Amino acid sequence: MAELVYDKTGRLLFTEEMRREYTILVPMMLPIHMTFLTKILSAQGYRVELLTSTGRAVVDQGLQSVHNDTCYPALLVIGQMIDALESGRYDINQVALIITQTGGGCRASNYIHLLRKALQKRGWAHIPVISFNLAGMEKNPGFRFSPKVYFELVGTVVYGDLIMNLSNQVRPYEINKGETDALVEAWMQRLLENGMSVRRLRHTLEQVAADFHAIPVRRTRKVAVGVVGEIYIKYAALGNNNLERLLADEDCEVIVPGLLDFIIFMGDHHMVDTKRYRIKYLKGAVSFLLKYVFSFFQKRLIGAIQKFEGFRVPADFATIKSLAQRYVSDGNKMGEGWLLTGEMLELIHAGVGNIICTQPFGCLPNHIVGKGMLRAIREDHPEANIVAIDYDPGATQTNQENRIKLMLSMARRALLQ
Repeated sequence: MAELVYDKTGRLLFTEEMRREYTILVPMMLPIHMTFLTKILSAQGYRVELLTSTGRAVVDQGLQSVHNDTCYPALLVIGQMIDALESGRYDINQVALIITQTGGGCRASNYIHLLRKALQKRGWAHIPVISFNLAGMEKNPGFRFSPKVYFELVGTVVYGDLIMNLSNQVRPYEINKGETDALVEAWMQRLLENGMSVRRLRHTLEQVAADFHAIPVRRTRKVAVGVVGEIYIKYAALGNNNLERLLADEDCEVIVPGLLDFIIFMGDHHMVDTKRYRIKYLKGAVSFLLKYVFSFFQKRLIGAIQKFEGFRVPADFATIKSLAQRYVSDGNKMGEGWLLTGEMLELIHAGVGNIICTQPFGCLPNHIVGKGMLRAIREDHPEANIVAIDYDPGATQTNQENRIKLMLSMARRALLQ
């Protein structure tokens, strides 16, 4: 067991010795993006394992580990980690956990403290918890990146978004079943082997788009369903009870907004704070740079998709923001803030009126900018077929599926008209 080192506040540090000896457990959210991330960390000498456990055991571990008023995403993430530690697959004296920390007003900033409290409660206070963030919080001597890794992390988001977008557009219509998933695996392997470089990004993005466009398809009429909501529940199969699989089994095309918009949103709302309240000028300047960089790469991604006829092209961040401003202030930044409202409007303007808004227990901001905006959106867009689905420890999957299937029946009826 590595020597335990603490900072002046009493926080257990992840040291260089731990870097060489410990296995870092990573919670699952976005399969493509998270696989890229774990491989990048592995290439830097870290031992990393992506957690894929699902099922009621994870929920129960979460309920036992955190207060039952804690928001559902926190309960699931912490439950998944505790379940892994309880499984016996890992040496609890040589394991570490990693979790994102936003630093904003959302309770997600406190997940890391809830996780440490849960570990202490079980006698595992010696297990280090690493904060993964871009704000410089909770630095660890054994968890540092070179500038090259930061560029690869940018590539992770851009390439992950493109592959997710195109595979969702092609998979429901492919003639040779499994060809899309095979291409996803092939491109992920190719990108990992060659590095997630952004130097030849435009060329590589166009190559990816060309390969997906070359898959033989039969464009039959199908119900297209957009999935929006709180970021974890929207993406994670554990959080939404395999929503994408359910929609695929119902013969639907699934449309999930990319991660790029959320990252640009994080930079944008810091800029709004600086401008509106005249505070945190340095943070505002850094956020401007963050927004500029990711907006630049988003335009490259959109340009690659536009080159090939038949693909639905996502709107850029500026367009989504302009759509939302009529409904909610750009100062609304907690959780997904105005971006959630904007994502629903962007889907409707793109002709995708069938939308599932995923609402986790305990996320009040999400309910306000999600479910709370439905009436206003429907008044302006009566064709919109939107259903808000609640996800919490006590919600039955049968009830969720029945409400989704009712929405799909209305969508199919409209498709035949």
